[in-house]
Amino acid sequence: MVELSLVSVSLLVVTGFIAGVINTLAGGGSNLTIPALMVMGLPADVANATNRVGVLLQSVAGVHGFHRHGKLDSHDTVPVLIPNLLGGLLGAVFAAAIPVSFLKPLLLGTMIGMSLLILLRPAVIAPPPGTPPLSVRERPAAWAALFLAGVYGGFVQAGVGFVLIAALAGTLRYDLVRTNALKMLCTGAFTLIALAVFIVDDLVLWLPGLVLGVSTMFGAALGVRMALKVRQETLKWFLFLMTVCASAAALWH
Repeated sequence: MVELSLVSVSLLVVTGFIAGVINTLAGGGSNLTIPALMVMGLPADVANATNRVGVLLQSVAGVHGFHRHGKLDSHDTVPVLIPNLLGGLLGAVFAAAIPVSFLKPLLLGTMIGMSLLILLRPAVIAPPPGTPPLSVRERPAAWAALFLAGVYGGFVQAGVGFVLIAALAGTLRYDLVRTNALKMLCTGAFTLIALAVFIVDDLVLWLPGLVLGVSTMFGAALGVRMALKVRQETLKWFLFLMTVCASAAALWH
């Protein structure tokens, strides 16, 4: 049992709000919230599991915001979600069974790879304006990409937004705003499955998780408003900056 002091609640509220904004616009917010939970004394596996409460609630807020503004394309939702959910379930099982020491090299390698992808091939994650999106049926490679993104997200969560953006924009050619909307939907869906696995394994601490979750919802709501106003080029370079920060965070920890 972890006691919540004023300092620890403040830490969760501030990092949760910032993470909600970052995760809605790009990804990598869990690089703030997981260390915040660990500072409170939670072991890495418990922090990883408890963090999913915040991720789930911010995803609900983000999806609601994007849908309300007509930016959530629902015609291909089920084909997008199926491989992502299957991967998320497999990743959560891995997370409960594999030593936590495996998390850092996986996170670091993924974040460096995403940084290089955005820097060297920016059109992959930011298609030219007017590019028509494709369906999963038209681009079978998207199924594999979304499945692998789900495995990664179910396993480590931190930085999964970057992986989903690469999968959705890179294979299905959505613009970054609509990609972020679908990213939030996918994240919420496989996080729900991953959270169920962690609950069964008794790894979730609900009180800090809910404090974190409420603050991430407010951050996600602000993130949606920001995503609708900024240029796609700005979003692309913000995404690159966040991958660099995520790489530094993974190396530091």
